[in-house]
Amino acid sequence: MSATGFVRRIGAHESIAGGLHTAFERIASVGGTALQIFTRNQRQWDAAPVSDEEAALFAQAWERWGSYPVASHASYLINVASPDDALRKRSVAALAAELERCRRLGVSWVVLHPGARGGSPVEEAMARAAASLDQAFEGGGEDGPLILLENTAGQGSALGGDLAELAAIAGLSRHPSRIGFCFDTCHGFAAGYDVRSAEGLDAALSHLDTARLLLLHVNDSKGGLGSHLDRHEHIGQGAIGPEGFSAIVNHPRLAGLPMILETHKEKDLSEDVRNLAALRALLAENRPLG
Repeated sequence: MSATGFVRRIGAHESIAGGLHTAFERIASVGGTALQIFTRNQRQWDAAPVSDEEAALFAQAWERWGSYPVASHASYLINVASPDDALRKRSVAALAAELERCRRLGVSWVVLHPGARGGSPVEEAMARAAASLDQAFEGGGEDGPLILLENTAGQGSALGGDLAELAAIAGLSRHPSRIGFCFDTCHGFAAGYDVRSAEGLDAALSHLDTARLLLLHVNDSKGGLGSHLDRHEHIGQGAIGPEGFSAIVNHPRLAGLPMILETHKEKDLSEDVRNLAALRALLAENRPLG
């Protein structure tokens, strides 16, 4: 508990090896209070629905862990902006299935990369992405998980290096109330946003409706500012550095968001323990929220 009485929700992406519910054992073992998972293998198209037994075990493990937030990250194979009709159709089906799995599990957020445009114009790709999101939403019920569009490092033809593109995709959707945003610190820095100061963060966040910014991926960057290199580094050991992360985790608009590590780890999760400790040391300054 901080001096403000606010529980900082800081955690990590954890493996589901051994069953979806085992991710809660892993995040609890490192003292995390926020969790991200893949509901299925992120490198495979075919994925089974969530069984009744899986849903029950997941709910029981979540209750034991605590009333902390859980997000899912959609498969890396999904490309909702693709100019290839077959790939886009397959992507929509996979995204709809992910939304349904999360609905069954009670997970409210699905983090999604906005896709790559190939050789097509940006405006056309954004329109395709929005239409694909709508199709995925409309394949299920009227309510359900939100899709959180995640910014990218701007590598290749990927959308989302420019934060305004995320806002534009949401604005083109028929279901904007079901779209939010996830900001990744490494991706933003690599895309050219200098997140190492409050002023730089303000400039970056000005491109988004921050009321819809719901999740933060806290990753240091192996690449320099504007490098477009999507390579995560441990907290304080990359180009953003400890002072940069102090600015990030104590920024008034970001400090209250769940923060998820996506840094490399071995099976003993010792890297998660060290990175969480590094973040909490920066938060120990207890700057007021809001």
